[in-house]
Amino acid sequence: MKIAIIGLGNMGGGMAANLVKGGHEVHAFDLSDAALLKARANGATPHRDVRTAVEGVAVVVTMLPNGKIVESVYTADVIGQAPTGALFIDCSTIDVATAKAVASAAVTAGYAMVDAPVSGGIAAANGGTLTFMVGGDDAAFAAAEPVLQAMGKAVIHAGASGAGQVAKMCNNMLLASTMIATCETFALAEKLGLDLQTFYDISSKATGQSWSMTSYCPVPGVGPQSPADNGYQGGFATALMLKDLGIAMDAAQGVGASTPMGTRAAALYRLFNDAGHGEMDFSAIIAAIKDGAFGDVGA
Repeated sequence: MKIAIIGLGNMGGGMAANLVKGGHEVHAFDLSDAALLKARANGATPHRDVRTAVEGVAVVVTMLPNGKIVESVYTADVIGQAPTGALFIDCSTIDVATAKAVASAAVTAGYAMVDAPVSGGIAAANGGTLTFMVGGDDAAFAAAEPVLQAMGKAVIHAGASGAGQVAKMCNNMLLASTMIATCETFALAEKLGLDLQTFYDISSKATGQSWSMTSYCPVPGVGPQSPADNGYQGGFATALMLKDLGIAMDAAQGVGASTPMGTRAAALYRLFNDAGHGEMDFSAIIAAIKDGAFGDVGA
């Protein structure tokens, strides 16, 4: 299948490579020359223009930084340029309103579209083990599923257009909150003199276990390898977590939902980001917690 992928950053580059491995003819676009060179090395055809990348394709996959860019790319360079009847799959994490608006414009112009944000991080993007949460009608989901399976371990239909974004924002709000709690407990255990490997061995098999502990432990040398073992580089950047939390907070405010833990997590990650740690993995917040940098913010 001829597929265009727009956006070859930390996530999109690995996704493009896995589409090639899946036997697809992949046409790739990014503003970065380095990303285009890497895409070529991985078997994709690089393009310096979105419009040429989407010519004659059956599917367009996008992985872009925010809703404003997603809307601009689709309305200016994809809708009306890709063949009528093509399938659009937006894997970006954006607000629900923009996801629905872009999908509506695409459907009106004769295309099918799903929102399909991802969970799993850079390692999963490179390894083809992402989880996709998909919003769109049944026919669009059925068309998107085999494409997404080439890049992931799980493809789940969340509901109508925008539902994928709802699932992603709620999942990441939960992740942010549990990571902070995990960091707090390791910091407390250490201050009270408990060996951290021992605490991990106990809690990872007890009621306190979570993905933040057992799959992404914020303590170097404890648990499976994680960004903590690489100086908190790679993984999921604090700035991106803060962006996702901002989307969740805006959505909660819009429907009058109470999110005390999510609100606290957003406040702490904003302070951590503003202190100059935006490029570090979000689990690096353990250092600020251990140092008592937050005081009683959000209490």
